[in-house]
Amino acid sequence: MSLNEIPLVTIDGDETTFGDVRSSATLVVNVASKCGHTPQYGGLEKLFEKYSSSGLTILGFPCNQFMLQEPGSAEQIKEFCSLNYGVTFPLFEKIKVNGKHTHPLYRQLKLALDSSGEAGDVKWNFEKFLIEDDDSIQRFRSKIEPESFELVSTIENALSRR
Repeated sequence: MSLNEIPLVTIDGDETTFGDVRSSATLVVNVASKCGHTPQYGGLEKLFEKYSSSGLTILGFPCNQFMLQEPGSAEQIKEFCSLNYGVTFPLFEKIKVNGKHTHPLYRQLKLALDSSGEAGDVKWNFEKFLIEDDDSIQRFRSKIEPESFELVSTIENALSRR
């Protein structure tokens, strides 16, 4: 199955596909509300506000697999993100990013290498995958902040190739 054919469900329960929600540069992030990296929501929203008109889409996928740091319902997650970080980028239903029930999107994303050449399981919340039109995937581990030079310059380079 191609990336574009992978079915997704929005946090509001609407069915779609990755192809319907992606753009020329799409940043996919597994998110959680009770994590040390949760403030990255703010940085992700700033990226979205700055670059969405240039073709960046950010897709947030809540995940409760890491120390149960996303225990909330869809409504609780939406409210938390809106009230605390003003999140306007699309959020999706809670998924699994590792293990037997890994979501099909993450099965493919986990094949991408990080900056040290390592692929495989997602290690923690707020791991980021930047996907370009040609399905080129670049992987950024959780400690890479959304507004870091490393991520921003990669996004800007991707958008300049459109």
